[in-house]
Amino acid sequence: MSEMMSAGVYKRNQGRLVRQLTCLAVWAVVGIGCWRLYETLKGSENTWVELGVPAVILLAGLWVGYRLVNWPRFADFLIAVEAEMNKVSWPSKTEMIRSSMVVIFTIFFLAITLFLFDVIWQWLFRVIGVTS
Repeated sequence: MSEMMSAGVYKRNQGRLVRQLTCLAVWAVVGIGCWRLYETLKGSENTWVELGVPAVILLAGLWVGYRLVNWPRFADFLIAVEAEMNKVSWPSKTEMIRSSMVVIFTIFFLAITLFLFDVIWQWLFRVIGVTS
């Protein structure tokens, strides 16, 4: 818990991108949550509650988001994630387009096949007299 109160940065130069993106994602969730809370409290009798509660939660959430990515156990996890992502061999643009076309064709083929099965079974059940 003492690590949540310090302002230092754990392993400053390692895993910077993943840690920054994780911090931004936490901040976005906190910000959206506080905005929704403000919208819910809007029109209340006390203006301090309407503005103060979301503001305090926003400040606490921003601090927790910043400290979370510098908490040693979580920071080490994020550093390991970035190291693994650097090992990934990403496909080229042409390979990505080709693979996407295969997936899209397969989805359309399966959709048409399932539609035809559905039509055939409906026709068969109508012929036998199971459905009207």
